[in-house]
Amino acid sequence: MFTLNKKSLIALTLSLLVLTGTTNAYSADPSPKSSQTSKEAMKKEAMKKEADKMGMIKGSYSDYDASKLSKAEHGTVILFFNASWCPTCVAANKNFNGSTPPDGLTLLKVDYDDATDLKRKYGITYQHTFVQVDKTGKLLKKWNGSKTYDELISNKA
Repeated sequence: MFTLNKKSLIALTLSLLVLTGTTNAYSADPSPKSSQTSKEAMKKEAMKKEADKMGMIKGSYSDYDASKLSKAEHGTVILFFNASWCPTCVAANKNFNGSTPPDGLTLLKVDYDDATDLKRKYGITYQHTFVQVDKTGKLLKKWNGSKTYDELISNKA
C-alpha cells in the first residue's frame, strides 16, 4: 500500500504546479504573458520558501563552516566530530559520502584533531561524536555511534 507523508504530498504538489506552469508556458496562444509569468514565478518562489520552512531543504554533507549553522532555521544541523585515524569514523564517512542526505539535514564534518575550540564548547572527548545544534550553534543533543543517515535521523532531538 502506498501512503503519502506530509513531505511527499508537498513534493508532489510542487511537481504538479511546476508541470502545470510549464504546460501553460507552451500553450498555443502566442500573446505576451509577462504578467502571468511573473505571477507564476512569484507563486513558485513562495511555495519553495514554504517547502524550505517545512524542512524540505536539500540535504548536504560538507566540511564545517560556522555560516552553515543558519540552515538549522529550516532544517536539522548536525556536527560530526571525526578523525581520519578512527575506523568507526572512516566507515561512517564512507556511508555518508556514498548516499544522499535526507532533505532538511545538514551534516557538517568537524576534524576532531584540529577543532579544539568546538570540542571545548560542546564537551567532546571522543571522536565519532555527533552534536545537533540550532542556528546559533546552541547544543540541542549529543550522541555517539551513528553510521548512516537513518541512524542520525532516529537520534536527533
